[in-house]
Amino acid sequence: MDSVGSPITDALDGYEAWDPAEAADVRRVRDLAGAAPDPWLRTTPLHATASALIVHPPTGRVLMRWHPGMRSWLLVGGHGDPGESDPLAVVLREGAEETALPDLVPWPDASLVHVAVVPVPARGGEPAHEHADLRFVLATDRPDAARPENPDAVLRWLTPAEAVESTTLANVRDTLRRVERLLTDSAR
Repeated sequence: MDSVGSPITDALDGYEAWDPAEAADVRRVRDLAGAAPDPWLRTTPLHATASALIVHPPTGRVLMRWHPGMRSWLLVGGHGDPGESDPLAVVLREGAEETALPDLVPWPDASLVHVAVVPVPARGGEPAHEHADLRFVLATDRPDAARPENPDAVLRWLTPAEAVESTTLANVRDTLRRVERLLTDSAR
């Protein structure tokens, strides 16, 4: 029988880190997936999350989501629900919930684009912890259909350069630069 962490290790198979810092994060995520009974369990100090940058390839724009708790523009995504173990399925569900976009699909394929272990500060009775975030790219053909899940989670379509300027987090800027390359390559 496969472990709950198997879909995470499957997603990491063949993934090449871009630099030594990311290689260290990949090792931590792989260790988490191999050792934890449930790497998605939110009560552990390091647990898996999945996120995505949503793109509209014809215009080269990306969709950013305001995260009030982090006070920054971020990707969509987050925690797996009980029983979920596939990071791509998690981010497809989260993306649809957070944006109301009905047509999200992996783009240009279902491969990871970035792996980042990110610190999350204590808030709302939850202690400080880390997210082992597996990042993908999702595309929509219906950018005007995007609707925030609540009034505080504002959505904004931006160029990748505008998005880089708008976020306060270096790891999100790193993801944006990677996706900007994909968008540039697809436009050629």
